[in-house]
Amino acid sequence: MSETHDPARAGLLVIDDNGNFRFQDGLGARADVQERLKGLRGQLRTRRLFGVELDGVRYTVLGWRGADATLFLIHRGKREDTLLDFIGSVDFAYSILNHLVSSPYEGMTVVDHEAKVRFISPVHEGFFRLGTGEAAGKPVTEVIENTRLHEILRTGKAEIGRVQEMRGVTRVVSRIPIVEGGVVVGAIGQVMFKAPEQLQQLSLEVNRLRDEIAQYKRELTGLRTRSTGIEQIIGTSDAIRQLKADIAKVAPLDVPVLLIGESGTGKELVANAIHSLSARHGRPMVMVNSAALPASLAESELFGYEPGAFTGAERKGRKGKFESAHKSTLFLDEVGDMPLDLQVKLLRILQDGVFERVGGEQQRFSDFRLVSATNRDLGQMIQSEKFRLDLYYRISPVTLRLPPLRERLEDIPAIVQGFLAGLSSRNRNNVRFVDDKVYGYLQSLKWPGNVRQLLHEVERAAIFSDGTTIRVEDFRPSALPGMPSVAIPAPSAPPELAAAPGAAPGQAADMRSAVGTVEESLIRDALKRNDGNKKRAAEELGISRSYLYKRLRAIEAQG
Repeated sequence: MSETHDPARAGLLVIDDNGNFRFQDGLGARADVQERLKGLRGQLRTRRLFGVELDGVRYTVLGWRGADATLFLIHRGKREDTLLDFIGSVDFAYSILNHLVSSPYEGMTVVDHEAKVRFISPVHEGFFRLGTGEAAGKPVTEVIENTRLHEILRTGKAEIGRVQEMRGVTRVVSRIPIVEGGVVVGAIGQVMFKAPEQLQQLSLEVNRLRDEIAQYKRELTGLRTRSTGIEQIIGTSDAIRQLKADIAKVAPLDVPVLLIGESGTGKELVANAIHSLSARHGRPMVMVNSAALPASLAESELFGYEPGAFTGAERKGRKGKFESAHKSTLFLDEVGDMPLDLQVKLLRILQDGVFERVGGEQQRFSDFRLVSATNRDLGQMIQSEKFRLDLYYRISPVTLRLPPLRERLEDIPAIVQGFLAGLSSRNRNNVRFVDDKVYGYLQSLKWPGNVRQLLHEVERAAIFSDGTTIRVEDFRPSALPGMPSVAIPAPSAPPELAAAPGAAPGQAADMRSAVGTVEESLIRDALKRNDGNKKRAAEELGISRSYLYKRLRAIEAQG
């Protein structure tokens, strides 16, 4: 006899409201069982599952109370059946089991050994937009995207805490095989969530945390590899050591800094070092060359403009330099060459960070740190009313003086060696060594173009060198100021050359014309070699960009 029809293992009993036994089968035909179950009818209002003991054996009883009768199903479980212990120990066991399959907080899918859906909890049906029981009998792969329940049936191995994408939402799921008698008879898939919208919010939070972790990793990598900029300022002289110490003190203070130094002393390098050591290093420094600002476009470049502010303006408008420098550093180079009318317009934004775009009325705010630089004598310019005193006070709470090369000649060997190492890697140049006599030769020169001019001359010598070592004869004296030939004028040279003592007026004019012609030729050649890049051309010529712009305007004026 099968277990289903074994009267010692199962039974059925129906009792009407009058207490009469209308149907009995198996264990339900025993008088002691009938009296025991008759007494349980009153508990069916709060409980449907019971654990009872008959002849020393535990049984599970499931009861339903209908309109005019009560039905009891009796089943004997195995001795090690945990479910019987659960039902017998917990009065509200039925409510718990009902919660597991119908709770709005947990989604459950049950498949049989053929991977066909047998049950999907109501909240899960709602998530997949299915009607009640609509998925029953269908292959689970047709109902749930990216499911692996069919693989669980094949392998018999559980998967706990796996990520699954369903309807564009990331879920964490568990997939568990159900085994009877050593055979996988089905599988259960579960996902924890309160509602699809809240699960989606959880997914967004997980993605946010992933992005945040990735950002921390990038910042950590940046901290390990980030250059402070100070190491690029080469030298061990007292002047350079003091400059580096001042930079380290000033950089974290977030106050405006004015850099004063001759052309070629490395003001942009120092500005980068200040920015890199400040709390604003996470955003790129914004640079403005005051001497290169066209007079007609200076305001729009600095403050930006609104759509349609002027003919040729971009449709969406454009941010200016100050707005782009928000939460970063603004490097205002060649500030001494800024026109007076523009100096006035800078005062307000330098005071409180408030400005308006060209063509706009809305006040905007930019939180930037200002670093200015000039090779001009601002004190003399203030006296001659070419630079505003109030602007000077705004830009110079802290002033750093960059020493010229002639004040730190002992740094020349280190500067040359560091430059050659970089030059070799960039240009695949074989020159790596310097003859000892070269350093003495270089230290004997005046270097009006400072470090920029020094690097320019070393690069030229490396080009003309026939071996791996630079020698004195590899330098071209005609390119060095102070040699008996035409020299490149220094930025502070007057626009007109005075006549030499004892020279006739006509001879002086011929000299000025000759020098001007040679100078124009050098400038045009440098621009051609650098594809019109004025910054690189000025560096190659050993002159300041402001002087280069001045000479270009003079050349254009001459036609």
